[in-house]
Amino acid sequence: MATTTHHIEHVDHIPAEDLITDPKRQRWILIAMIVSLVAVISSVSGLNVAQQDLALDLGASQSQLLWVINGYTIALAALLLPIGAIGDRWGRKHILLAGLTVFALANVGAALSTTVEMLLIARVIAGIGAAMIMPVTLSIITSTFPEEDRARAIGIWSGFAGAGGILGLFVSSFMIDYFTWPWLFAMPITFAVVGLALSLRYVVNTREDHGGRFDVFGSFLSALAIGAIVLGIHEGPEAGWTSPLAATGILVSVVSFAVFIWHELRIEHPLFDIRLFRNRSLAAGSLNLFLVFAVMFGIFLVLIQFLQAVLGFSALKASAGLLPMAAMMMPLSSVAPTLAKKFGTTRVLITGSLIFGLGLVLLATMVSVEGGYLSLLPGLMVFGVGVGLLMSPSTAAITEALPAEKQGVASALNDTVRELGGALGIALLGSLINSGYRSSVSSATEGLSPELAHQVEDGIGSALAAGPKLGADGPAILDAAREALVEGWQHAMWFGVGLAAIGLVFLIVRGPRDNDTDTDDNADADLHVGDLEPANA
Repeated sequence: MATTTHHIEHVDHIPAEDLITDPKRQRWILIAMIVSLVAVISSVSGLNVAQQDLALDLGASQSQLLWVINGYTIALAALLLPIGAIGDRWGRKHILLAGLTVFALANVGAALSTTVEMLLIARVIAGIGAAMIMPVTLSIITSTFPEEDRARAIGIWSGFAGAGGILGLFVSSFMIDYFTWPWLFAMPITFAVVGLALSLRYVVNTREDHGGRFDVFGSFLSALAIGAIVLGIHEGPEAGWTSPLAATGILVSVVSFAVFIWHELRIEHPLFDIRLFRNRSLAAGSLNLFLVFAVMFGIFLVLIQFLQAVLGFSALKASAGLLPMAAMMMPLSSVAPTLAKKFGTTRVLITGSLIFGLGLVLLATMVSVEGGYLSLLPGLMVFGVGVGLLMSPSTAAITEALPAEKQGVASALNDTVRELGGALGIALLGSLINSGYRSSVSSATEGLSPELAHQVEDGIGSALAAGPKLGADGPAILDAAREALVEGWQHAMWFGVGLAAIGLVFLIVRGPRDNDTDTDDNADADLHVGDLEPANA
């Protein structure tokens, strides 16, 4: 197998080793990566709060709005693995700068859109730019920070990766309440420009010389498999899982993924060697991130509904209601790697998984209409603690399982797992919430006409919209609808507890070994990565 050498280019004629160890430059590199990351993360959920405004201003249908929102996510998720590998080969800084430029220009185009078709095209192009940014932000950190500083930097990055969606939702709600929808793109554009300027000045360009050919066919298959499954997952809850688009997306994904595995196991230089999942750290980190983001994104979905429809919060106030979770998550993400070094990665992950599950139990048992926001707050904060303890050690477990020349792929795997988990969580938990809501509210609609009954049973938003038509029984029916949403919420949270239990059992059975200098983990990695050894090892 061909060998790989690890190159770090000079910037401003300063020796690379000085750039890597200089605390001031490290700080600015980390700031540049976080600013660039938040630009991408905040754009995932930003348009959710503007659906009504877009419908009125651009004449967009609900189906078109879903494509505008999901087009960004599909493009982002589909291209993460191939672009991560391209960054490893052709220069991570170059890919980052190109991505930030594409992303900023696409968001300018989105802000200036006068038709829904223009907005959709701009969002897809922004998703392509985001796929060039997101994996590279982490791989730049892992390939330029020395080992003694790397874990803490990954922890800070992970905190913003988890909380960026909350921050984006909060800023977007503020913009839509006080300005018009084009201003939603002001934050992504600003962050992209700032990230571009800081990256030009401070970021070191790292790349790897690979002797083998780039896996073009594997890249195509991975993009097709991931893009199709995200499309199917997004379409399923809205159009039905047996609808042509959802069913075709899932079928194409399954077939593409099967061919991808077959192809990757046969070639000498695969995009991603599937056998690396034998590595305990890689497998445990990937599963933990998948479960955490599945539950967290599902919670985001229903929490905004609960705060607005049940408690009567405005969009801005509802977004602010999520901030206590971010306040617990972000500091713990930065210190979790230090705790993992002191007490062991597996112990920290198991502790985080237990607290994560406890938070979900509290959210399932304490939340009520009568208790209001205070009934939600304890579970939300405990959940945030669990997420904070799980995210950064899981990310570090993935990146540390692969050598320097594979950091773009490791980072892309980390991001892909997050995106897939979030998409599946929204679909599954959303479906559980809706089914629990319908079964609970159906008894309150027995005396209504079929049309009104269907509207009330369609969801809490539709029930509130039907309020003026419900007559004297309206207040009682709407109270029943609010209680029904809480019941659906409880079903979803208990399902989340089950997911947390799966993660906990896996950690106990196959968690990372803390003394990883003398374990089978490295033997597995060495067996499958071959002689691709980073020069700075």
